[in-house]
Amino acid sequence: MVKRLGLALLIMLFVLGSAGFAARDGITKRVRFAKGKSSATFSNAVIRGERDTYILGAKAGQRMTVRITALEDNAVFQIENPHGEYMEGAGEEDDATSVTVSLPDGGDYRIIVGGTRGNASYRLTVSIK
Repeated sequence: MVKRLGLALLIMLFVLGSAGFAARDGITKRVRFAKGKSSATFSNAVIRGERDTYILGAKAGQRMTVRITALEDNAVFQIENPHGEYMEGAGEEDDATSVTVSLPDGGDYRIIVGGTRGNASYRLTVSIK
């Protein structure tokens, strides 16, 4: 009886823990520019604790500009390079809302959007030149 109770408790903890991880994931979307365009704008909202991820393929030497606005000024982003390292001015501690960076490497860059307090409705603009 005790073994069954322990097993049931472990299963319950695993299920609850997995649900917690799923709740932290927002959308993941690949950035695609319309034909002849070099920028795109996305509107969405993240719930407290969620992160939306935008994946952008780019070439070394290009310049990327990212800007975010929010109704309550409570949305920020980070940018990870293809190696998983944060870009200068757009790291975990930067609370970036606007940045222009020269891309050192070709590959997929990740723009990770989150809220600084509460839920955040935002508008994200990404451009490459």
